[in-house]
Amino acid sequence: MNNLKNQPPSIIALDGPAASGKTTVGRRLAETLGYLFFDTGIMYRAVTWIALDHDMDAGDEALITQMAQSAQIDIRPPSQNDGRACDVIIRGRDVTWDIRSGDVEAKVSAVSAYPGVRKALSEQQRRIGMRGKVVMVGRDIGTVVLPEADLKVYLDASAEERARRRYDELVERGKQADYEDLLKKMIERDRIDSTRAVAPLRPAEDAVVINTDELSEDQVYARVLEMCG
Repeated sequence: MNNLKNQPPSIIALDGPAASGKTTVGRRLAETLGYLFFDTGIMYRAVTWIALDHDMDAGDEALITQMAQSAQIDIRPPSQNDGRACDVIIRGRDVTWDIRSGDVEAKVSAVSAYPGVRKALSEQQRRIGMRGKVVMVGRDIGTVVLPEADLKVYLDASAEERARRRYDELVERGKQADYEDLLKKMIERDRIDSTRAVAPLRPAEDAVVINTDELSEDQVYARVLEMCG
C-alpha cells in the first residue's frame, strides 16, 4: 500500500553488480508502491540457461543472438513462497532456480555482453518500462534501457560482501557452496560486466550511489523509499 505523502516517481531504475541488494530492495519497493517489479537480469540468465540446456556453444555470438531474438521467456508473479521474486517459465517449464545455477552464473556475463542479445532483450525491457509504475532492476537500466527514468539508484558493495551474501543464499536453500569459488566468479563477472564494449556496468551520471557493505537490508530500503517522496 502506498503511504507516501507525494506522488512517487513512475519509473524507478535500480542498478548495480550481482548480489548488491538490488533484487531484495526492488521487490520491497515495488510492493510498497504497488508497482511492477522487473528484474531484467532474469532475461539474460534465461537466455544463457537455454543455450546450456541445448548444448549450444555460449561463445558462438551469432547463434546465441539468433536464439535470443526468438526466445520465449515468460515472467509471471511468484507461484511459490520459496524466496523467488517471480516465476521464470520457458516452454512450460519452471526454471526460476535453474537459472541461478553455477553454470549459468559462469556464462551469463559473456552472453549478456553480446550486442545483439542486449539489443533484443533491451527492446523488450524498455517497452515494459515505458508503461510506468515500474521498479526495474539490472545493470544498465539508468544508462541504456531507461535513461529517462524518474529516479535512478545504483547499489554497490565489495566483491567479498557480495560473495558472502550469495553463499548465505545458497546455503539457506540447502545447496552446497564454496565461498572462495563464489568470490572468484564474482570478481571475474565484475570484470566482464564493467569492461564490455556495449552498456558496461556503471552508475548513470544522475544516479544516487549507495554502498551497502555496512548497511542492513532495512536501512537500504528506507533510504531508497525516502527518495520516492
